[in-house]
Amino acid sequence: MIARAVANILKILELTLPPLSILVLHGPNLNLLGQREPGIYGSLTLAEINCLLEAEGLKLQAKVAPVQSNHEGILVDTIHGALGQHQGILINAGAYTHTSVALRDAIAGVNLPTVEVHLSNIYRREDFRHHSYIAPVAIGQISGFGVQSYLLGLQALIHYLRNDQGTST
Repeated sequence: MIARAVANILKILELTLPPLSILVLHGPNLNLLGQREPGIYGSLTLAEINCLLEAEGLKLQAKVAPVQSNHEGILVDTIHGALGQHQGILINAGAYTHTSVALRDAIAGVNLPTVEVHLSNIYRREDFRHHSYIAPVAIGQISGFGVQSYLLGLQALIHYLRNDQGTST
């Protein structure tokens, strides 16, 4: 009887979790999704991916705030601005994944849980794509599943924020 009451209370609390806010960063050339190399990146546009992320966020009681820029400094400034505004970052840094110490340092500097995602499997592509400056400062990385990489990354980040924060290594 008590166990059932506790389960019901937990269910009610689960429904009224405070909403999380997740910054979603899309790096260079991702504004061309849907027309740029669809064999590698798929046929969905960035707007369609953002709609899917926002819908998934609603299901998971999280607000998704997408930002795309082809400019490294804007991405760095956006990461800095996430402090006090967002609880986590989902990032597809595009080519900056493999070149940007500045993005890596910005993520480390704000110390917000971050998940790195890629539409394609970066480890099955050119050698220069095998190295990520983001991965060492992220809580995880998902690549190779097309748009599912974004959705899985969002789910994992929200799960981490709600359940595992501080217990992952």
